Amino acid sequence: MDAQSYTAALADLRAVRDDIKKAQAALAKLEAARDKQITALAGYEKAKAERIAPAAGLSLAEVVALAPALAPASLTAPADQAPASATAQSPVAAPAASGSDGSDAAAVPSASPVEDTPDAVPHQAASPPAPPAAAAVQDLVPPAALGAPRTLPSIAEGAAGDGWFTHTANLVSQRPNFTQQARSTVFLDTTTGVLVHRNQRTRLELKTGAVGEILTAVAHTVPDGVERIYITAGDPWHHDAERYPYLRDAVAAWLNAPAEGWRTDTGRGKDKMAGHFVHPRNPVGRYQSNDGHAHVEIRSVGEWFDADGADPATVRDAFVLLWKALRQHFDDAVIMGSPSQTGRDLWTRTIPARGQHAEGYPVLSEELRGLLHATAGQGRTELITPPRVPEQLPQLVEYDRTFAYAKHTWKSPVGTPRRITAAAFAALSEKEQTKALFGCGHWHVRVTVPDTWNHVGLLPAPAPGERAWHYPATPGTTFTTWAGGPEIHTALANPLTPWKVDILEGILFDDGKPLDDWSKKLKEAWTNLTAQSRIHGDPQQATAAHLAARAVRAILLYGIGSFAQRPRMVTGTTPRHLERDVPADAEIIGFDNELITWQRPTGFTRDPNAHPEWAAAIWSAARAALLTQRHREDDTYAGALHTQPGSVIAFRTDALYLTQPQTWPCHQQPGDYLYKGHLTGPIPAPTTEEDLLALRDAGRAALASTSQGT
Repeated sequence: MDAQSYTAALADLRAVRDDIKKAQAALAKLEAARDKQITALAGYEKAKAERIAPAAGLSLAEVVALAPALAPASLTAPADQAPASATAQSPVAAPAASGSDGSDAAAVPSASPVEDTPDAVPHQAASPPAPPAAAAVQDLVPPAALGAPRTLPSIAEGAAGDGWFTHTANLVSQRPNFTQQARSTVFLDTTTGVLVHRNQRTRLELKTGAVGEILTAVAHTVPDGVERIYITAGDPWHHDAERYPYLRDAVAAWLNAPAEGWRTDTGRGKDKMAGHFVHPRNPVGRYQSNDGHAHVEIRSVGEWFDADGADPATVRDAFVLLWKALRQHFDDAVIMGSPSQTGRDLWTRTIPARGQHAEGYPVLSEELRGLLHATAGQGRTELITPPRVPEQLPQLVEYDRTFAYAKHTWKSPVGTPRRITAAAFAALSEKEQTKALFGCGHWHVRVTVPDTWNHVGLLPAPAPGERAWHYPATPGTTFTTWAGGPEIHTALANPLTPWKVDILEGILFDDGKPLDDWSKKLKEAWTNLTAQSRIHGDPQQATAAHLAARAVRAILLYGIGSFAQRPRMVTGTTPRHLERDVPADAEIIGFDNELITWQRPTGFTRDPNAHPEWAAAIWSAARAALLTQRHREDDTYAGALHTQPGSVIAFRTDALYLTQPQTWPCHQQPGDYLYKGHLTGPIPAPTTEEDLLALRDAGRAALASTSQGT
């Protein structure tokens, strides 16, 4: 792309932006009319939120937020009439109020001692209790929906909190005594109709790309039976997307469309994978023939990597290379449907058969898992906008950490966690405090940004919105949050100015290496495939090796994410004429003339491989490495804090976007900063994620063009 093409593309993008704004204005008008109707319906004495929610396409909580009088009676009943379950203690308690005298906090090494300074929000006099209905609404509706800032949970006080520090009974990650069975797999491009099965290439005549058409055509072409269909291109679930307000609605409609001779799979034997997974870009459809003999799942290859135009034969070659590379390190490796499934299965096969941990790794209590889910964020995503950065950027340079998470798996939490109160932390010697913060821990802290600070924020803080985070950087700001040891250490020992960090409480584990063997094997497979992609003489095989290397990255990345074990969401459908049968706690995620598609949480399942403490530790270390990372071999440092103030434009998981190029070392090793894009300016500073992504793509194209020319 040259400068003229880039300018023209920006003009087109602005036109799309304007169209989006018009559509948003129209949508806002419709939503206002809907809300007005809901308010009017609430005036009817027999009105029920359970009836109104599916009719409006909203969740029960959203309807009650608009009309508090519709709160279910079970939530507005007086305390002495409330059901027993309503008075049971929540698995994650709300944080206790901190005294302004600081007596509940302990200062960490090299930070200022605790002073008589209140938090950022002044303490207020006690308010009279809210009316029962209002209290019920506050319990039912997320705080962000009511316009209040999100408050992170804390450990329950006293003996109740002490009881969290244990493991779930009879729930342990153990080495499997069986081998996974490989599934017959085909690769299909629904745009061209090209189908690849083993070494056979066939062209299907697909007229509509409907799920029934695909299933029937593949079954007729491969009479021996197919269990998995990977869509390599075409995204058939988006064919009618213009008919729906959201992609998710279009995907749900495609997955649930009638398919002659087929129905939604209900599972078989020990395989509990049943029903569809509604995802806007990488959905999973699971079907079985009406006679019950055939079970087929349709998946997107985008779960593994961006095929980037590769044909189905090349994509199949990539999976063959992936399997061969894994078999060199895992004797019984089998590629499962998704990278996360494959990653966790491979990890279980590295659990020691003898010696320490031969009995497996026990799963934390549900309370601690819930706390970690609520307080441990993932990768840092932040766009810094004017006036913190210039309105016009001299250039935009992208650096992306190569295979980043693989660098942070060498140490992980193990054993029974210990509760560290503020008083207990204060009683430790300075050496013991430092050791604790360097260890595997998760800390509840009160943080103050130094008065002289002029760079990016260091620690995540809760922001309004479900699981949203921001990174305060304004001098003098005080906030309360949770963070991992690597981030706390960075705040205290950063190369600019130490931050004040007060320890409120913490969860401390023993140091272990449960992921080290698994990660090393995946890194070796990734290194070998990456080398093949660079030196192979056949362009198709070089591309296949590159895609296979990306698949290994996905196995580690999503394997780590799967340890986090978020509360499970169940997706279901209900006929429109039976809308009153939609579960009361369900969120409406799509609807058409025939079906209402909904989802609802079912809490944590008894997953023997749930280890959110491992995911939290890796995410914390990766966020810290975006700020500062030592390269011992080169005796230097890299990261955002080693750039000029005002030159960091954005963080995006493993990537940094800067206004100045850097001389950071890159040896193509996990964690190294790869120079990935460079767009010369002047460039208007991006103010939205869409702006940033457009500039990112242009910068990558510009750098690739320059490299090819060189």
